[in-house]
Amino acid sequence: MKSVSISGSLRENVGKKDAKAQRNQGMVPCVIYGGKDQQLFVVDEREFKNLLYTPEVKYAELNINGAIKKAIVQETQFHAITDKLLHVDFLEVVDGKPITIEIPLKVSGTSPGVLKGGLLKKRVRKLKVRGLLENVPECITVDISPLDINDMIKIGDIHVDNLEIVDNPNKVIISVNPTRGSAAAATEEENTEE
Repeated sequence: MKSVSISGSLRENVGKKDAKAQRNQGMVPCVIYGGKDQQLFVVDEREFKNLLYTPEVKYAELNINGAIKKAIVQETQFHAITDKLLHVDFLEVVDGKPITIEIPLKVSGTSPGVLKGGLLKKRVRKLKVRGLLENVPECITVDISPLDINDMIKIGDIHVDNLEIVDNPNKVIISVNPTRGSAAAATEEENTEE
C-alpha cells in the first residue's frame, strides 16, 4: 500500500472558535489516536489532495512537529453545503497491531455471461478487511471469467492472503443478470435445438 507524507503542527488552542479561525486560514483540524496518546493538530487542506481525493487507498506518514507516525484515515467530516473538508480523524498504526480498512474492489477477466448479452452488476466498490498494514494490498482483484448468466460471486468466495474480510460472507458483490436480449437469444437457441 502506498503512503502519503503529510506535515502538521500541534494545536495550541482547542475549541470551536479556534477551529473556525484555522479553517478560515486554509487549515484542517485533525486528531490522531490509537497509540500512546491522543494529539490534536492542524494540516494545510491542500496536503489531503493525494490522500482523500483519489480512488486509491493510502496510509499517511504524519510529521507532527518532527515526530513521524503512520496512520490511516478513520473518519472525515465535510461541510454539508460547500463540501469543504472540516475535520479528519486518524488512527495511528502500531507495529504488530492489526487495522481494519476498506480496500477498493477491481474486476478482471471477461465473463461468458456478459458476452451472451448479460448485464454485469458490481454491487460493492470496497471490501472491509482486517490485518497488518504491511499485508494490506492497494486493491482486491476479482476474476469474473467463470461467471455465466445468473451466476454471482459472494464475499465468502474471496480469499486474500494474511487478511480477514470483515464484511458479511453471504453478501453478493458481483453478478451477471439476464437482460431481454440475452433471454431472447437463449429462447432462440432452445428453439433451434428442437
